[in-house]
Amino acid sequence: MDLQSLLFMFFGGLGIFLFGIKFMGDGLQKVAGERLRDLLDKFTTNPLMGVIAGLFVTVLLQTSSGTTVLTIGLVNAGFMTLKQAIGVIMGANIGTTVTAFIIGIDISAYSLPIIALGAALIFFLKNKKFNNYGQVIFGFGALFYGLELMGEGMKPLRELEAFTELTLSMSETPLLGVLIGTVFTVLVQSSSAAIALLQQLYEQGAMGLDSALPVLFGDNIGTTITAVLAAIGASIAAKRAALTHVIFNLIGTVLVLIVFPLFLNLIEFLAVQINLNRPMTIAFAHGIFNVSNTLIQLPFIAVLAAIVTKLVPGEEYSIEYKTKHLDPRFIGSSPAIALGQAKQEVLRMADFSEKGLFEVSQYLRNGTKRHAEMAVQFEEAINNLDRKITDYLILISSRSLSGPDSKMHSMLMDTVRDIERIGDHIENIVELKDYQKANKVNLSETAMSDLQEMFDLTISTLKEAVLSLDKVDGDMARSVIEKEEMIDRMERKLRKQHIQRVNEGQCSGSAGIVFVDIVSNLERIGDHAVNIAEAVISEDH
Repeated sequence: MDLQSLLFMFFGGLGIFLFGIKFMGDGLQKVAGERLRDLLDKFTTNPLMGVIAGLFVTVLLQTSSGTTVLTIGLVNAGFMTLKQAIGVIMGANIGTTVTAFIIGIDISAYSLPIIALGAALIFFLKNKKFNNYGQVIFGFGALFYGLELMGEGMKPLRELEAFTELTLSMSETPLLGVLIGTVFTVLVQSSSAAIALLQQLYEQGAMGLDSALPVLFGDNIGTTITAVLAAIGASIAAKRAALTHVIFNLIGTVLVLIVFPLFLNLIEFLAVQINLNRPMTIAFAHGIFNVSNTLIQLPFIAVLAAIVTKLVPGEEYSIEYKTKHLDPRFIGSSPAIALGQAKQEVLRMADFSEKGLFEVSQYLRNGTKRHAEMAVQFEEAINNLDRKITDYLILISSRSLSGPDSKMHSMLMDTVRDIERIGDHIENIVELKDYQKANKVNLSETAMSDLQEMFDLTISTLKEAVLSLDKVDGDMARSVIEKEEMIDRMERKLRKQHIQRVNEGQCSGSAGIVFVDIVSNLERIGDHAVNIAEAVISEDH
């Protein structure tokens, strides 16, 4: 076979393998109901649970990089602490070994019938559930078919003197193998593909176990680059999570290289005792390495967190998005106390809306992405509290409530809904600013000055509404209604002024749309602040 055919087979096989892994992972997510984020959110209460959650999600995603990126997203949004993230990252490293074990089960001869079965389920059945299973099966078959093509394309390598010398050098200098494994994984952006390639080379006798294992360790380091790229421009906590992934794999590699002869002997011993085929030998080595690395470093999560905190300095503002006051025990024993607890949580939710509105005003002013990220974090925290508080208040409503308690219950239900809508308007303004930046829409200095004036008035009105809720102060609530009337007047005036600027050519039509939509969102926030104030007035009577 000529060189061109071999190259086509190798790169085509690599492409089909990567597609198979991705397609299978997407199908598994659909089968699992796409609740991976919730799984990571709920089951990371301690490091061990984090490891288990990370392992499970990686098996579903079929990529440790995907799990790590998802985790970084949760850390970036303030939904997960650094220590929780470290546990998940450790679990992801174990989960990624599953692909190597799947490859170790040599069923490449049946890859085409498996693809045909998957395609039949996708194209000939109307049922969505069967379509999802078909996607998993098709991806599974494509994985093995791609692997077979890669193997065919690499067969001549063992005949090349240069490759033989390279593998000999890797067995004599394990660090060289680590470097090669790292670089290759960085290039293909998939440790699963790099390890599958290694399994093929070892199966064909193109390299010995003593040169294959260092490459395997390098593959583990190379897979961290995806997390590092995902953390660029993210929060400090997200950068720390990505760095933890790198340090975790580096420490594991250093430890195993120190005892490399012992590790090599252990794998050779297991291969003989369990009668492992050559690809499965690599899979076992990968599994033992990652499980051992996790077990060794799991007790030192706090130390790892301290190290990365030193290496990535800076104060990280963390939003405590989980509820603090909603104790279900009070619902049965004292609904009045439970209502007091719910009110404290509503005030936290309202505080998030104030802070989110301030962040979006800063984003509008200077366009710094960090302010947009913070505003979105606050909006997500508001949504989370909305669900939790509403569920809690519904449980309270099933109890017998006194007249005043019943009024307070209604006020809190209405207020939660209004605050959640304020969060939506905050998100709308972030999107409008994103649109302005992306499309290079210029707002005149006068327009920006007018917007800031309206922002200041709206923030002041919202703050007073929240304070009136806290104090149950009717006079303060009536002041909110007066301020909101000022917001309404300002909205009408600003609309007219901006239309005039557009007509005079000072602002473009696109700028007019952005300006008017931001003003409209601020006016709606003012309306919701009034709703809160009116609920307080009703409660105060």
